[in-house]
Amino acid sequence: MAPAAPRTGEAIFASVERVNAELFTLTYGAIVRQLLTDLEEVEEVNKQLDQMGYNIGIRLIDEFLAKSNVSRCVDFKETAEVIAKVGFKMFLGVTASVTNWDAEGTCCSIVLEDNPLVDFVELPDTCQGLYYCNILSGVVRGALEMVSMKTEVTWIRDMLRGDDAYELQVKLLKQVPEEYPYKDDE
Repeated sequence: MAPAAPRTGEAIFASVERVNAELFTLTYGAIVRQLLTDLEEVEEVNKQLDQMGYNIGIRLIDEFLAKSNVSRCVDFKETAEVIAKVGFKMFLGVTASVTNWDAEGTCCSIVLEDNPLVDFVELPDTCQGLYYCNILSGVVRGALEMVSMKTEVTWIRDMLRGDDAYELQVKLLKQVPEEYPYKDDE
């Protein structure tokens, strides 16, 4: 039996059960607001959102691999394309594009054409420095770590801050070879 062909983000998104988008957006907003109240420091909120995303990403990768039928990517470039075209579509219902590659092929930008997390959001002046969607950078970082890629993920542009797009920079720091917990006896 031939292996199943990889599924597109569009096909997976259409077949996956999801919560109401407005409910998800408003719940996320409530979480961010509570973090701002509890932690008071915007930098601490940014760190907490990133950590929450990381914890989600290390678990989400299993669902992604199971439902997408994506096989091992050959390199970081292919991995970035799969994140943008399949991952973001599968979990958020949005498409993203990959641009701004460096010469080594170890750093790129993922530009979101739409971002459902920010529906109904306006940042007050007291929230300067807040990366409202920092949970997404954590998700990408956590998921990539589970497939042996240590990365640094940072926001370059954010429409809530007046930019013209949402842009995440993803930098490959180290590709960790997979280690098996057992040795083959020869």
